[in-house]
Amino acid sequence: MTKDSSPSGDVPSARPSAASLFDTHAHLDQSEFDADRDAVIARARAAGVTRILCPAVSAETSRAVVQLAERCDLWAAIGIHPNSTADAAPHDWDHVVTLADHPRVVALGETGLDRYWDHAPLALQQEYLDRHLRLAQQRDLPVLLHCRDAASELVAMVREAVSRGPIRGVVHAFSGDAALAAELLSFGLHISFAGNVTYSNKKFDSLRSAAKTVPDDRLLVETDSPYLVPQLFRGKQRRNEPSNVVHTAAFLAELRDVPAEQIARQTTENALRLFQIRG
Repeated sequence: MTKDSSPSGDVPSARPSAASLFDTHAHLDQSEFDADRDAVIARARAAGVTRILCPAVSAETSRAVVQLAERCDLWAAIGIHPNSTADAAPHDWDHVVTLADHPRVVALGETGLDRYWDHAPLALQQEYLDRHLRLAQQRDLPVLLHCRDAASELVAMVREAVSRGPIRGVVHAFSGDAALAAELLSFGLHISFAGNVTYSNKKFDSLRSAAKTVPDDRLLVETDSPYLVPQLFRGKQRRNEPSNVVHTAAFLAELRDVPAEQIARQTTENALRLFQIRG
């Protein structure tokens, strides 16, 4: 299923310029944006961020991101976040499955595993991740994968899924090292970098090293708004927003020793291809 953004379709029609960017992960439905959501989106577009993907974390937010995508010419991902699985009602998954056919929905998620927060038992998180992976394969949709302190468990589940058939998707806000990136890339996944790759703390050295190794055609950028404010604004902005993805992209360009326009063009092309959006 390819999402058509031609003028005759019911979705955005603007073609990206050479320097346009795609923020592939921004939680614009959250309350942090209630006071100025339209202004945030306008700032992003003024900065050259021509496309934004808004992921859900629950059945309720799945409906919310679809409505937001319809109203503001955005894209939506639907699903149940691992930290939300313990709060999911019996029929919540049915609502996600139903929404998967919506023309604004281009991915499933955010799903994955999280052993940092103690919000849901690991076994329950694994059950819901398996549901997302199987639905992704059934509907030929990519998955947005969250991974925090659960790399080995996530790798094991993706490996099992790949044994059934191809998986398309992205590990969002990647925080691992080059070895983990290589393993995830071997499954055909993309790797997305957020503001944490710009952090100057020494503990992020391995993340920056990993960012140099991701092949051009598997690289994505995101803000994970309202989280992970880039280094430039740490201590100055409490809330991240999509316009800031230009700073992460510029940092990656310098890190990989290529022009910023090349990073913008390549990551946008990668996102359009992954999410099957026609330019």
